[in-house]
Amino acid sequence: MFIQTEATPNPATLKFLPGRPVLETGTLDLRDAGEASQSPLAERLFGINGVSGVFFGSDFITVTKGTGEWQQLKPMILGAIMEHFMSGAPLLNSGSAAAGDGEEFFDAADAETVATIKELIETRVRPAVANDGGDITFKGFKDGVVYLNMKGACSGCPSSTATLQHGIQNLLRHFIPDVTEVRPV
Repeated sequence: MFIQTEATPNPATLKFLPGRPVLETGTLDLRDAGEASQSPLAERLFGINGVSGVFFGSDFITVTKGTGEWQQLKPMILGAIMEHFMSGAPLLNSGSAAAGDGEEFFDAADAETVATIKELIETRVRPAVANDGGDITFKGFKDGVVYLNMKGACSGCPSSTATLQHGIQNLLRHFIPDVTEVRPV
């Protein structure tokens, strides 16, 4: 099994591509060892000293380090990922599911605007964010402000503010004049 690695814009996060599907639907963002019980692979990864976050996408895994250097952590992470996939164990324990994004909030009168926002995020933003090892989802729209949930490599990334304010905000303002600002939740 050959696992590729890619740097992400977040220096604390690396993207691992096992060359096979990881999560069939949705994404799963695990921010601490307590949440890792949902996945045997996440438990293995959080068992490595220095790992502080694990994110599963459709065909990739991003791992965020809290401490340590990548040159020491990377071989252990690669070993844990390889062991997991070679074992044939499921990614998620039974009863666990990829997390939904919870409740969305917006005024019913803004439903058409929200549909356009969601479509732009889905077709133009999410693919680019996934390339960087993360995910971004719509959370809400109120008084011209779009609220987005950033996950994986994007969560805590130094460049995520610039991505939100310059990239996504400009894109949405261009297509939807009602949008005045984009904020993370």
